[in-house]
Amino acid sequence: MTLTITPRDPARPDFAGEVRGIDLRKPLTPDEVSAVAAGMDHYAVLVFRGQDIDDEQQLAFSRKFGPMETATGDIAKPEDRRLSMDVNDISNLDKNGNVLARDDRKRLFSLGNMLWHSDSSFKATPAKYSALSARVIPESGGNTEFADMRAAWDALDQETKDLVRDMVTVHSQIFSRGILGFTDFTDDEREKWAPVRQRLVRRHQSSGRLSLYLSAHIGGIEGWPMPEARALIRDLTEHATQRQFVYAHVWRPRDLVMWDNRATMHRARRYDATKVRDMHRTTNADSAPTLEQPV
Repeated sequence: MTLTITPRDPARPDFAGEVRGIDLRKPLTPDEVSAVAAGMDHYAVLVFRGQDIDDEQQLAFSRKFGPMETATGDIAKPEDRRLSMDVNDISNLDKNGNVLARDDRKRLFSLGNMLWHSDSSFKATPAKYSALSARVIPESGGNTEFADMRAAWDALDQETKDLVRDMVTVHSQIFSRGILGFTDFTDDEREKWAPVRQRLVRRHQSSGRLSLYLSAHIGGIEGWPMPEARALIRDLTEHATQRQFVYAHVWRPRDLVMWDNRATMHRARRYDATKVRDMHRTTNADSAPTLEQPV
């Protein structure tokens, strides 16, 4: 079967593609790796339907696209983890597979995933690709929305482009969770998630396109007063997440969705928290800190 990629929305043929003719249970051929990488450069979001894979098969797939991150971005202690350190547990389950209580600390922390963000922008070297596999999903709700940060940049007026082009922002999970009123951090967690510096405008290494690098993790702009910085980031985020820039993925069991964190933001949507939502994410690290990448 020949691998093909077609736009999920013909009205926006360069954002969100659906991949057919590939079985992720099997090792990818060099041609398949090249085709998926080219698809990511063009679409930034790829949808693979009906992929009945386990964690090892998912890891084998992701490893074809560069070095992997370890799952250090969540709040679970090692002894409480349900999955290995190679896989991010994007679920509402405890280590025994039970649905988390409404006031569970892990669940409250994970609500930050409902804010627009880019994975691991709070790390000095942030994420490149993320691949999210839907193992069990609720009957309704729980969609994931993706915003095209390349299109958002293109649509800015020239005055704003000139204003933000060279800005440096500071990112931390302490800030993004604080937006929701979550401040229950240990000293070790505050040290682990100390703010890091990132460019606000990035150039994609393969496509050459410029994009905004926004995230709920942004707590300030270097050289700007805090209120003014946060007001600007809010304005940019509102601009970048207008519906014409957004693809909303309605999950089916065993979907795998892959996205480029250098060119997108995403967020989870609300669902019935008493129902199981079991999602496993593997993540490729970027090549270097954003400040070391050419613009």
